[in-house]
Amino acid sequence: MRKDYDIQAIMEFLPHRYPFILIDRVIKLVPGREVLALKNVTINEPFFQGHFPGKPIMPGVLIIEALGQAGGIISYPAMQKKKDNLAVYFMGMDRVRFRKPVVPGDQLLLDVKILQQRSKVFKMAGKARVENAIVAEAEFLAMIGDKK
Repeated sequence: MRKDYDIQAIMEFLPHRYPFILIDRVIKLVPGREVLALKNVTINEPFFQGHFPGKPIMPGVLIIEALGQAGGIISYPAMQKKKDNLAVYFMGMDRVRFRKPVVPGDQLLLDVKILQQRSKVFKMAGKARVENAIVAEAEFLAMIGDKK
């Protein structure tokens, strides 16, 4: 199924808010299977003030966080509980690779697929691209749990 979700719809899925919500639009969503999301990287992002002055580069950990947030969007529909009380937590990461820097003006495409699911634990694979070039990729484990 192809369906675009704007930021308002994304905030219904994710508990993150500014300045830490790292997804601007969902381009394609197959609940419980895969998602293609978009992050517009702009110079006014708060992290560019210190990373790095004069040569702004998006921190790699935030690229992985964006992949994790995209994974959260496909994980939530698999759960029966009300989303308001849930959060997705990283449990582990494997095969994390950074290929190219991400800079202001880039559009980061986040492609995440669920590889395996057991109850509330998901194994996912994600690739972040800019203009068809992979800039980062990772496999990660995440768990849906109650917010505390």
